[in-house]
Amino acid sequence: MAGTDQLSAVFSALADPTRRAIIAELAERDATVTELTAPLSISMPAVSRHLKVLERAALISRSRSGKWRASRLEAAPLREAADWIERYRRFWDSSLTRLDAHLAAVQAAGRATDQMDDDPKELQ
Repeated sequence: MAGTDQLSAVFSALADPTRRAIIAELAERDATVTELTAPLSISMPAVSRHLKVLERAALISRSRSGKWRASRLEAAPLREAADWIERYRRFWDSSLTRLDAHLAAVQAAGRATDQMDDDPKELQ
């Protein structure tokens, strides 16, 4: 999967809170399905289905060692998603900075108007 399709798969995989919990666990250490099931209130087959979604999105890789199959976090797709989000964070930061400046100007104009209303010399 490349480009936007990969990004769509990553965001789709991250949309589920269980998969986000699995990603958080794998950020700490590689783990088996059994180890990932322990803190969750779902069955091992359900965890396996979530792992398949994460694997299709390239967020994890799975390796076999003897009879154990461990899952490992693959952080590169998360970086790509974070970079995509960062562009829009900069947009909102810029928009909020302009809004702050506009509000400051409106408040300053309001204070100037209030001062003129309070100054008796201005009324004559």
